[in-house]
Amino acid sequence: MALLVLAIVIAAVMSKEAYFTHGDIGTASFYNPPYIPTKCDGYREEQFPPGNLFVAVSEGLWDNGAACGRRYRLRCLSGPKRPCKRRTIDVKVVDFCPVTPCPSTIMLSRDAFAAIAHHGRKINIEYIQI
Repeated sequence: MALLVLAIVIAAVMSKEAYFTHGDIGTASFYNPPYIPTKCDGYREEQFPPGNLFVAVSEGLWDNGAACGRRYRLRCLSGPKRPCKRRTIDVKVVDFCPVTPCPSTIMLSRDAFAAIAHHGRKINIEYIQI
């Protein structure tokens, strides 16, 4: 019986992480308000998802604006002084990176950054389009 319970627990843990086996690796940092206007929907407040879990993306993901509205699932992998929280978040692309050159693959809203990292300014992430 104990062996069966152990097998179920291991399967549950592995299935929770399994959807990230083919994710891309990049970096993330955060940017500060004001978040509008954006390159995707200008001044429309409705563009921002619940919980303010949104991002601006760098040139590599921007795709000449086709990235607008895309959703990504991401998680923190590492960074200075172990910043990562053990969770994933789903974010929506609402903008092109507001800084040139962009310091990260993905720039997260402050709320999105706080959802996956305890502290820090730049972290390593794994992300996948959903």
